[in-house]
Amino acid sequence: MFNSKYLMLLTIILLVGCGAGGGSDSPRSNPSEESFVEPSQSEIVEAINKVRSQKIDCNDGLGYVGPSQPVSWNAELYNAAYEHSNDLAMTDTFSHDGSGTEYDITGYNRGKKSFFRERIDENGYMDYDIVGENIAGGFSTLVEVVNRWLESPAHCTNIMKDDFDEIGTAIVVNPDSQYGIYWTQEFGHRESK
Repeated sequence: MFNSKYLMLLTIILLVGCGAGGGSDSPRSNPSEESFVEPSQSEIVEAINKVRSQKIDCNDGLGYVGPSQPVSWNAELYNAAYEHSNDLAMTDTFSHDGSGTEYDITGYNRGKKSFFRERIDENGYMDYDIVGENIAGGFSTLVEVVNRWLESPAHCTNIMKDDFDEIGTAIVVNPDSQYGIYWTQEFGHRESK
């Protein structure tokens, strides 16, 4: 009998092995929130590390990359990701930039729209060499969102970048918004931990 975690990982492996390539990074329309089950931190890290353990062509002109070092969960990156997912869901927008409204806490406090590096800084992730961000909307499973990110060269490159060793991923649901489910994944590497 298959457990759901094994089936999820098997699906990721099969789809990666079939060569995820060239797709749009636009979000999907609002899925049924009834079918949404939020993945745990460990499930997210395990899924990303499973992908990073492979050799993948992100179609970014660099050829095959990986395997890459595993990532671990970081609460500060999660907080930055949560701020952005919540902003996207509550303002019904879809952008790497914050809305500048009260939901974009970093931007609101600065009197302008926030950028992902500013949200990462404001949420306490300091002394980093490099950071990155993936966003998605409308996907109700971890497998779906990871596969969509792998189809986008820039998002795939973030997932596979060997320099990154920490992530934080947040999902916020707003059934009254266009995409319903909003995912933000922050990546980072600090000079000293």
